[in-house]
Amino acid sequence: MEIDSDKPSCCGVPPDQLKISSPQCPDCGEKGQAVSEDTARHLVQEGLNTRMDEKDLMFCKTPSCSVVYYSPDGGPLFKKGDIRVRVGLKETEDPVWVCYCFEISKKDIWEEIERTGRSSASLRIRKEVEAGNCACEIKNPSGRCCLGEIRSAEKEFLMHIPQKSENISPFQRNNGTFMDWSQRDQQEACEPHGEHKTTS
Repeated sequence: MEIDSDKPSCCGVPPDQLKISSPQCPDCGEKGQAVSEDTARHLVQEGLNTRMDEKDLMFCKTPSCSVVYYSPDGGPLFKKGDIRVRVGLKETEDPVWVCYCFEISKKDIWEEIERTGRSSASLRIRKEVEAGNCACEIKNPSGRCCLGEIRSAEKEFLMHIPQKSENISPFQRNNGTFMDWSQRDQQEACEPHGEHKTTS
């Protein structure tokens, strides 16, 4: 089965509807990424989202910065305390969310790998994407697909735990097949706004 990349992604807003420029965050000075107004309106605390006033917003990707959304023209700025959910990449204590649609945290991935020697999270999410059950565009603060973050967490944790039965590193047995992490990351890493293809 192939996800039609010409259709609007279930995990984000089509790129041509977002600004591609990345102005710097006013607090940390690092470049952010464009985020849709719809994403921000769903996630900013009720009462504060009226400050958006249809302005273009950016998402700050710097883990140590408390800013989540900011306007490139010096308009509204929203910090962690203004957001309805914990922003995973800006958190260091559990729960550190990597999937908002199905509430998967880094701890969940680590505990499964520690218990079984593998992670089923990315496979599960791919199936949910195929079924049209994800809503990253309004649940993930970045407005983007979570698969890239899921895979990064899986890869990171698998490097720090011995395989329990077979010496398959750097491969991960998944649904009866071996997957080369470096190849899969290059080919299927989370693209802007969640555009990706899969086969079954």
